[in-house]
Amino acid sequence: MPTWDDVRAVAARLPGCEESTSYGTPSLKVRGKFICRLRTDPDALVVRCIDVDDAEALKLGQPDVFFSTPHYDGWPGVLVRLDAVTPDQLAELIEDAWRLQAPKRVVAAYDKGE
Repeated sequence: MPTWDDVRAVAARLPGCEESTSYGTPSLKVRGKFICRLRTDPDALVVRCIDVDDAEALKLGQPDVFFSTPHYDGWPGVLVRLDAVTPDQLAELIEDAWRLQAPKRVVAAYDKGE
């Protein structure tokens, strides 16, 4: 099962990712913009998505991994069950969220391997 340390390890490879807090829990941001955060009750990772439709597709496609609560309904993000997500899925979700929030020039340089 992935842990917060695994989330941090993925983020360490992404330029500009910074550890922070959101709502009193550990989070990741870039330029002060939200990427993801650890959540309790139930234990999950809250991750920013491209848009609401993307979040809905994830929840419909794998409801055992991705879910929401009324608080997050209508928000472009999902809750991720860490005990059900694969390490590859987790890395992809974090990188996608980073790409949404990072400056375009930083993403372009990352894609070029700079």
